[in-house]
Amino acid sequence: MQGQLAFDGIPERLTRVTPAKLTTWSSCPRRYRFNYVDRPRPARGPAMAHTTLGAVLHNALRALYELSPGQRTPSRGRELVNRYWQSEGFAGTEQSAEYRARAGDWLADYVERHGASAEPVGVEKWVSATTGTIIVQGRVDRIDHRDGELVVVDYKAGRHTPRVGDARDSLALALYALATRNVLHGRCRRVELHHLRTSEVVTWRHTADSLAEHRERAERLAHESGAAAEAVEAGEDPDRMFPARPGARCAACEFRRHCPEGKRAVPEIEPWALLGE
Repeated sequence: MQGQLAFDGIPERLTRVTPAKLTTWSSCPRRYRFNYVDRPRPARGPAMAHTTLGAVLHNALRALYELSPGQRTPSRGRELVNRYWQSEGFAGTEQSAEYRARAGDWLADYVERHGASAEPVGVEKWVSATTGTIIVQGRVDRIDHRDGELVVVDYKAGRHTPRVGDARDSLALALYALATRNVLHGRCRRVELHHLRTSEVVTWRHTADSLAEHRERAERLAHESGAAAEAVEAGEDPDRMFPARPGARCAACEFRRHCPEGKRAVPEIEPWALLGE
């Protein structure tokens, strides 16, 4: 970082990263390459319904928390779901209408339980921090001020209810906490996952040591991904430097058509298969 000298006395170069980029590299370097290195970027696959659903709920909640507490009512939550609804990836109009109604119910229940009590100081807020050898930046779903501290809130719309370990181990949440502290100049160690289908809230409170561990991991991942990209620029084989990590996630990967290993790993699924019940 600035002021931190490398062995030859020259300041070490900072790498600009986002939690999404680091998480992608960690889960599958091949997907990272398709997303962030190859230009032009390979064509993506069809829209997935669960991704559309998540985007609708995030947009509705962004609009909801831009309102005053008295305006955050269950009926307004349903109204916002209808306003932002999209049908990409659904099997047809009947399934789309079914999940629009479900999403309205989920958001209405969430508003009933959590809507008016929150005190956001940031909604879809970009935050950044220089830490070690990286500049971390990203957009936080919501930042609350609660009990004298800042709280990072991340919405989850998937079919599986998050567990405490998901909040504890999330690299993204830890980096958001570090960046939020830097931008808003307040104590920030508490991170939360809000599951929109059940209105359940999973909380983890980081320590200085646990945040440092996540920061060190982020620096390592940034170094690895940057070194791989530089090697490709120098003429190394892209497939070797960015190997695929086949697994269940390959079924819904947006770059599946470009990855022989992913296609062999698992059968392709329909765009609506991950909606769940």
